[in-house]
Amino acid sequence: MNKITIIGSGSVGSTIAYTLTVTGLASEIVMIDLNNEKALGEAMDIRQGTPFCSPCSVYAGTYRDTVGSDIVILTSGIARKPGQSRLDLAQTNVNITKSIIPEITRYCPDANYIIVSNPVDILTYTFCKRSGLSENQIIGSGTILDTARLRARLSEFYKINQQNVHAYVMGEHGDSSFVPWSVANISNVPIDECHTSISYMGMAVPKLDYAEVEEYVRKSGGRVIEQKGATYYAVSVSVCYIIKCLLGGVDTTMTVSTMMHGEYGISDVCLSILNVLGSEGAHGKILLPLTDKEISLLRKSAECLRGVIDQLDI
Repeated sequence: MNKITIIGSGSVGSTIAYTLTVTGLASEIVMIDLNNEKALGEAMDIRQGTPFCSPCSVYAGTYRDTVGSDIVILTSGIARKPGQSRLDLAQTNVNITKSIIPEITRYCPDANYIIVSNPVDILTYTFCKRSGLSENQIIGSGTILDTARLRARLSEFYKINQQNVHAYVMGEHGDSSFVPWSVANISNVPIDECHTSISYMGMAVPKLDYAEVEEYVRKSGGRVIEQKGATYYAVSVSVCYIIKCLLGGVDTTMTVSTMMHGEYGISDVCLSILNVLGSEGAHGKILLPLTDKEISLLRKSAECLRGVIDQLDI
């Protein structure tokens, strides 16, 4: 029996609820939104499909209904408006998160929390500083979506199963993210060597354009928003993967945003490196053997986030 609370019933929150239901990961889902009618409608729409899924109770509720939740997901916040700066958006969503924290933690002090709203690294930091919970309970979705986009692109390029692609996006979920290409590989073949080591019917694979791939990953979200108005499928699948690993009990590594304590010379900021997730939350970090240049890029990303944090009321 897995009980999951989702705060925010917009495109992302409702798609996460739908994905949890059809994959059978949850037996009970509580949906909370300031717009209770929206939460009621989304919950009803999902609930009416459950006869063809694993049994699951999906309903709109209040914070009191969240008691006993194993996982709480925060997707609430506002999208950036025309003319609004990222900093203005950050403060608005920080204030929303600060208002939610005491409401939810009083009922779910032992749950693992997944922060999905943007700017996700700043809001994860806010949750760590304001909630009073153990840091291993607080996980930002971070660059897991960027990593999924990277692996999808490399899978297309090399015409290989996504599960044979091992590569990561690290740092901020934003413009200062980067790919540590030195540790990227396809079935243990370093990316640098794939164009000479992989061939199809005697035809060599062309050499990968690293800059083009990184640009693709960074611009993907904006491109999807431009084409369909919002992004919610890939991020929902990514968040459900985090949930599956938290509930599964077998430790799994992934790039999510957590508080840094001196790793790579970075402290007091939340960003994504390789973390170990399991039933105890995010309870370990794996320090990949990055090059000096990659460590410099990670520190630059941390400095970008610190520059925003220093201007906010957290």
